[in-house]
Amino acid sequence: MEAVGAIVALLFVLFLVVGIYATVKVVKAAKRGVDRTITEARRTVEDTTLRAKSFAQTGSAGELAQLRLSLRTSMRATQDVLQAGAPDDASLKETLQLFERLSVHGHELDDELRRLERDPDKAALTERLPALRERTEQITKAADSLRWSARDRARRFADDDLDSLSTQIDMEAGALRHWTTEPAPDRAAAPAAWPDPASGPSFEPSPEPSPEEPGAARRAAQEPTRPAITPPGARVTYPWEKKAKPESTT
Repeated sequence: MEAVGAIVALLFVLFLVVGIYATVKVVKAAKRGVDRTITEARRTVEDTTLRAKSFAQTGSAGELAQLRLSLRTSMRATQDVLQAGAPDDASLKETLQLFERLSVHGHELDDELRRLERDPDKAALTERLPALRERTEQITKAADSLRWSARDRARRFADDDLDSLSTQIDMEAGALRHWTTEPAPDRAAAPAAWPDPASGPSFEPSPEPSPEEPGAARRAAQEPTRPAITPPGARVTYPWEKKAKPESTT
């Protein structure tokens, strides 16, 4: 009895631990989903704000917004392409590591541009714009190079697979269309040869009747010939039936 109680207690503790673990996993997954949603919403709002500033503001402020927008757009597009292709292509994992190193410089530049947007010294900002512009172009050019290389690689693999598939389909189509074009042999029976008049008439021995044939012939001769269609109301009689005796009139 004590052993049964210990087993029940152990099962209860086990179920409790499993339940707590599953609850923690679900909470963490929900938290990651919420954080991802919040991050994407914040990013969308910030991109929209930068796009509006780049069109509405002029001078150094508008150019800073344009630099930030181009930097963020290029880095995000490259990240999406590499992360999508890395699970299927092992070579892109090294490319993704290079991009992560490039992302460090990109985040540093984006933070610096964000701080300069609130800087009241517009003269100093104007002096630093050429260096900021060059740095932004260098990072975006590197990101674009990685992105387009990954896309060219994926397209090349797709083209090679399509060429191989087309070759296999052509071979299969040719095999399906391969049939014999030679005329089929004439299976019709050859006409019987005419007998040679000089050789005289030819007689072929008739086949010997089987032992059952005489009896069958006699039965066929004894059976009366029946009409093809029996008249309505007529009774069909058979030779093996006894004839009905006439009724006595006495």
